[in-house]
Amino acid sequence: MIDRRHVLALLGSSFGTALASPAFAQTPAMSRPTAYAFSFAGLDGKSIRLADHSGKPILVVNTASQCGYTPQFTGLQQLWTRYRERGLFVIGVPSNDFGGQEPGGPAEINQTAHDQYGVNFPLAAKAEVRGPAAHPFFKWAALERPADPPRWNFHKYLVGRDGHIASVFSTQIEPTDARVIAAIEQQLRPV
Repeated sequence: MIDRRHVLALLGSSFGTALASPAFAQTPAMSRPTAYAFSFAGLDGKSIRLADHSGKPILVVNTASQCGYTPQFTGLQQLWTRYRERGLFVIGVPSNDFGGQEPGGPAEINQTAHDQYGVNFPLAAKAEVRGPAAHPFFKWAALERPADPPRWNFHKYLVGRDGHIASVFSTQIEPTDARVIAAIEQQLRPV
């Protein structure tokens, strides 16, 4: 009969030897993906590839047309107008995840964002931002910042020039709040 302790000791020493081997030690560590790995289907049917904005800050905001925070579209447009030429990319991601406040299709979303609020920054097609069916960007963001998932509409992720989340702003923080402006300005400073 084989002594279990002897087998476990042999396995443990074999595993330890494998970990110490030069081949294992030279295996490069996997790098974490960045936001630039993701894209969104656009509300207009075109693809919005974050890789096209690599090295620049990106503000990703889940939006809704029938929310008490919908007027934040105005502040997001102001950021887009003010910082677009300096490299900031703003993308709105309509979502019906919170309170069913984005029930419409592209025509209704366009009517609210473009016609009512004058938005001309890119809007993605409607997507889920939480749960198992969340858009891959939002799943990634939840891993990057597990304490800061979207809890309501108009949650803001600022992706830094390195492609990782630099700042997170809750629904209640207006897009033109001094904290948002300071975070954007920091990401736009020359390296």
